[in-house]
Amino acid sequence: MPTELEELVEFLHHGNSQIRQIGTTQKPHIKSIPSMVMRELLRDLKLLVRDYTPIAKNALTILINLSADKEVLANLVNDEAFIDTLLAKLMNINEPNADDVSMLMANVAKSDKINMLLKLKRKIPESVSSSANAIDQLMDCFVKGAEGALNKHATYDYLSYLFADISKSEEGRAYFTTRQEYDNVVPVTKLIVFTEHSSMIRRKGVASIIKNVAFDIPSHPMLFSEADANVLPYILLPIAGPEEFAEEESMDMLPDLQLLPADKKRDSDNSIIVTHLETLLLLTTTREGRDKMRAIKVYPIIRECHLHVDDEDVREACDRLVQVLMREEGEGVDSSQRNNANINTQQEGEDEKVVELF
Repeated sequence: MPTELEELVEFLHHGNSQIRQIGTTQKPHIKSIPSMVMRELLRDLKLLVRDYTPIAKNALTILINLSADKEVLANLVNDEAFIDTLLAKLMNINEPNADDVSMLMANVAKSDKINMLLKLKRKIPESVSSSANAIDQLMDCFVKGAEGALNKHATYDYLSYLFADISKSEEGRAYFTTRQEYDNVVPVTKLIVFTEHSSMIRRKGVASIIKNVAFDIPSHPMLFSEADANVLPYILLPIAGPEEFAEEESMDMLPDLQLLPADKKRDSDNSIIVTHLETLLLLTTTREGRDKMRAIKVYPIIRECHLHVDDEDVREACDRLVQVLMREEGEGVDSSQRNNANINTQQEGEDEKVVELF
């Protein structure tokens, strides 16, 4: 008599689409699946991703949940044909399951091998991008596709988690901070505009990308420059609330931070606020960065955040940043030692979590 798993595998490659759909509604328990059966199961699920829409959606859901396992993750990321299938679906502006594909890509990004996307060339999807580079195409999907603007079925928000993991590597940070030939734009400058987006997923992923990019000290002048990224207002606005400041403080603040409306709200997710505070701390690594933040009166904004956010992690992050901004230059340890002591330098990739759907 066939086991439950053997029956599931039979369902998945059955000739009748209704039976295949029944198979994809099952929830296999990964710990009970032998390796040989798992390989066959993954083979069938990857094929079913190209099946009819409801079947493909169920197959993607199973793969999203299974991809938390290291062996499954390796199987998926090493299958170049399957990765190309996922990319093709993302570039199809009529794909109903594009957000499910985005979630799976975000999980696959937990593998170091995902950096292959930085070198991968593909056919140009003219409805999405003018670049033959896979990473540029993904970036254009994310930027152009916010709130269903590119594909009415998708937001592509989870691609921010994919980018966050890619930005953890030196090679990845180089991409985000280098002007691209196809559009003459530095990728990080496309992302910073989403720090106050309505989607928490998009805000969280983008905050992590900016923090990871800030580990690249040679890029700090570009990040500060108003002619380039001009990143400071985009980091400070999610931290700022509706508080009023004394004139001598507000007059030197960045224009975007002056005279904020009475209904101005800080980011509703405290972990995102912490990430932005840690990014600011990284940007104090150089004397130029510290002088810049002192000149534009970052301290009063951090002071009010500390006073009005009842969260221990936020307050600790505020304290660390204030210690640097208020210290006299030349006092104590040098800046690199100071930052290493005051910030967890593990780069962010959506908190090392995977997406799970049930």
